Amino acid sequence: MSDKPAAKASERKTEFKTTVDGFSVKRVYTQDDIKDVKPEDIGVPGEYPFTRHVMRTGYRGRLWTMRQYAGFGTVEETNQRYKYLYKQGQTGFSVAFHLPTQEGYDSDHPLAAGEVGKCGVAVDSLDDMERLWAGLPMGEISTSMTINATASILLAMYIAAAEKQGADVSKLQGTVQNDILKEYIARNTYIFGPQPSMRLVTDVCAYCANNLPEWNSISISAYHMREAGATAAQEVGFVMADGIAYVNAMIKRGMAVDSFAPRFSFFFAANNNLIEEVAKFRAARRLWAKIVKQRFGSDNPRSQMLRFHVQTDGFTLTAQQPLNNVVRVTLQALAAVLGGCQSLHTNSYDEALALPTEDAVQMALRTQQIIAYESGVADTVDPLGGSYYLEKLTSEIEKKAEYYIAEVDKMGGALKAIEAGYIQQEIATSAYDYQNAVDSGEQVVVGVNKFTVKEDTDKELMEIGQEMERKQVAGLGKLKAERDNQRVRVTLKRVQDVAKGSDNVMPVLIEAVKAYATVGEISDTFREVFKEYRQPNIL
Repeated sequence: MSDKPAAKASERKTEFKTTVDGFSVKRVYTQDDIKDVKPEDIGVPGEYPFTRHVMRTGYRGRLWTMRQYAGFGTVEETNQRYKYLYKQGQTGFSVAFHLPTQEGYDSDHPLAAGEVGKCGVAVDSLDDMERLWAGLPMGEISTSMTINATASILLAMYIAAAEKQGADVSKLQGTVQNDILKEYIARNTYIFGPQPSMRLVTDVCAYCANNLPEWNSISISAYHMREAGATAAQEVGFVMADGIAYVNAMIKRGMAVDSFAPRFSFFFAANNNLIEEVAKFRAARRLWAKIVKQRFGSDNPRSQMLRFHVQTDGFTLTAQQPLNNVVRVTLQALAAVLGGCQSLHTNSYDEALALPTEDAVQMALRTQQIIAYESGVADTVDPLGGSYYLEKLTSEIEKKAEYYIAEVDKMGGALKAIEAGYIQQEIATSAYDYQNAVDSGEQVVVGVNKFTVKEDTDKELMEIGQEMERKQVAGLGKLKAERDNQRVRVTLKRVQDVAKGSDNVMPVLIEAVKAYATVGEISDTFREVFKEYRQPNIL
């Protein structure tokens, strides 16, 4: 054997990182890298701190819910898409509402012109909600509704529509996003200021805790922060800070943590760096368990379980060489499954161009099904657990997320940090760094800044025409003319009176939507009490 020292191995670059703003990656990891990781912090699946999975059997007992996000045009068109996905094997529904509904405007409002049905389905009234679910058993399905500022109104409509179908409302299953804090951080579809908005959020959470025991009253969203440019650690840290704010708000209104926290859920993005994403999900699960148990004194393991939905990251999809997105989405979906998600949406490859076609939607769903039934990764719990690299990265993300939580705590909590612009500025800086890395070529995006080709731009895309808007507006006008408008006025007055006080608004909202008061009319009633909010320029 030669005594000569081994030649220094050449490497592609001087430093490897998980992502542009991520963690440095060593050439090889050993037992020494995890000597500071406590065995009990890794633990076993189904036991505190739930690093490996919230359920002991993982997917061996039940697969994740395959919940494809969909909504466009009229309720009839979206209803047909839902039925198509149901036939293709989708196991849960996820509603995309158009922008006017999200911001509390009816389709006939001047500000809704040109936006009706474009980025989601137009739902103005209980009549629309009823027709959206026609032929689908609301008492048996699981539904997620991505709605925030008007979450209380849309949940009231869903409850009323389910009642009309004859469903047992107490057994409804699903989720309402209902996360207003991330709207101020990353998405901006808020209507009212933080304080009245938090009142509405907690009204929904309290109502669900008492009346809808199988319904997730909030889906605390990291996804939109990631799409805005957050790193993996920021995604975890800032969503935990928001979660802490919601728990504090519920406790402030007199509720014990274990009375509502079992139905708090989370929503994450899945990005391209597979191992970092798996580590992120494991770190988030461990961190939330510790927060709920140690900070809030929870005795109920179900309160400590971080249950989460994942959507593959739309930000990573490219209009160039769109079929490359099939590969990106597959990697991201695999990361979500290896990370132990409870439900998953896989983006369609053509979403960077337009609303997805049926063929693209089918491919997205098939991606999940192939992972579930052909890959073997669902046959054992936390299959990557014990990897030196994964365990080290899980701990690094947890520590960096704890740093962000501590910074937010110093400012007085998430609301204060948002008002100061801290969270927004941190995310904006990360987004800027990422874009600089793409522009310089440091961050390779296949088909965009490397391996580019001349492409045929003449592609058949799905479009929503003006006729759909005219049809929706005409139907809304007919509804307003034919309903009992005196009953509508009476119920809206009751909504106004309750909004001025401190009683839970949900019972009167259900009464109002049953009278066919619209999203816009109820939102305008709230506007009279709460006033509209204009966020100050903080960046």
